[in-house]
Amino acid sequence: MTSFVVTPTGRPLSGHVVAPGDKSIGHRALLFSALAATPVRVQGLGSGADNGRTAKAIVALGATTARAGDELVVHGPGLRHLSAPPAPIDCGNSGTTIRLLTGLLAGQPFASELFGDESLSRRPMARVIAPLRAMGAHITGKDGGADVTPPLRIAACVERLRGCDHTLAIASAQVKTALVLAGLTATGTTRVREPWRSRDHSEHLLAAMGAPLTVADRAVEIDGDGWDGRLAIDRIVVPGDPSSAAFLVAAALVAGVDGAGVTVGPITVNPTRTGFLDVLAQMGAVIERRDPFGYFRGEDGATLAVAAAPAGLRGTSLGGELVVRAIDEVPILAAVAAIAEGETVITDAGELKVKESDRIATTVAMLRGFGVEAEAQGDGLVVVGRGRRPLRAARVHAEGDHRIAMAASVLALVADGPSRIDDADNVATSYPGFVAALTGLGADLRVEP
Repeated sequence: MTSFVVTPTGRPLSGHVVAPGDKSIGHRALLFSALAATPVRVQGLGSGADNGRTAKAIVALGATTARAGDELVVHGPGLRHLSAPPAPIDCGNSGTTIRLLTGLLAGQPFASELFGDESLSRRPMARVIAPLRAMGAHITGKDGGADVTPPLRIAACVERLRGCDHTLAIASAQVKTALVLAGLTATGTTRVREPWRSRDHSEHLLAAMGAPLTVADRAVEIDGDGWDGRLAIDRIVVPGDPSSAAFLVAAALVAGVDGAGVTVGPITVNPTRTGFLDVLAQMGAVIERRDPFGYFRGEDGATLAVAAAPAGLRGTSLGGELVVRAIDEVPILAAVAAIAEGETVITDAGELKVKESDRIATTVAMLRGFGVEAEAQGDGLVVVGRGRRPLRAARVHAEGDHRIAMAASVLALVADGPSRIDDADNVATSYPGFVAALTGLGADLRVEP
């Protein structure tokens, strides 16, 4: 088990960090490239273990990959020519890998099995499996009841799946994409509606590749009939990851930035991914977007420059659509709320209960460890900020959750002594360069077994 030990330095952070490739887009770039009729050059992939699981999965399904400089060239078999995997596919700790593959494999003419590590094996899959079963898929899991969990066994699809009209109870880009992938090989129209619009990288990429996809407000439609199943694109450039950048932006704010000392980027500034920037602005932070440019249609990029919070940070409230656009950043936003003045109320975040940990519970426990008043309330939490009073040095158990480990490392920058964050191994799943990035900005963080 890996632990982080963070010793406060008492000085602002400064420097520039190049953001790693976006994990969400990386998964999609790899998987969709395997469905393409022509080779695809994928540039900018992150080195995290999660994207590595998807890369191995597409090879198991008949793709070949080769490095060419900083690019990965994917030669895929195409949507209708995937091959049966020779063994169960190990998805590791990656919820995106297992959910997207479940949707894709549900309509294939061969059987397959998906499994993961201990953490992934506890994560419920019913939200994906129930609508797929309604489309005609035959999927069983460890628990055949309402909360199906991995390993998942997907039977060969003898007849084509049927299109469906499904409304998600909770906005989820993973579930949405899984149903869209199933709809590519289904008969008729598959329509997925969301209460709020989740991240839309799948829609942008698939449309660019020629999929029969339309988007209207909070609904996505796929017409499985009347097209030849051909997807094609020459190159996919994976943008920098805003979820990783958020931890460094927050670290700059927490450590007491008095000027534009930290820059991070370039990252995608797709509006479905920048909710955390809107929340920080509500709290009084000034974060500039510099050097704008485009990655591909719908994915614009920029570098973030962290400046001062002129009147200090203040508590705020977030829920609804704003939480959907900042769902992965809730733990680090709660950490920033801990050093703000006043109360921060977060609602509509029930999705966090089925992440790598119950992130509402683990975020509250982390905050309390540092002496911050916090409480879980239904599908959210309340944080009572301490302003600039030093936090209590803490020993935090991250429960194997990479985002809790990184958020605790940021809060430890302003504790009254060294803090220890245990069970931090899974930081490698999302941001292997996190320790180097934070220490490069001036933090005192060391890794211990």
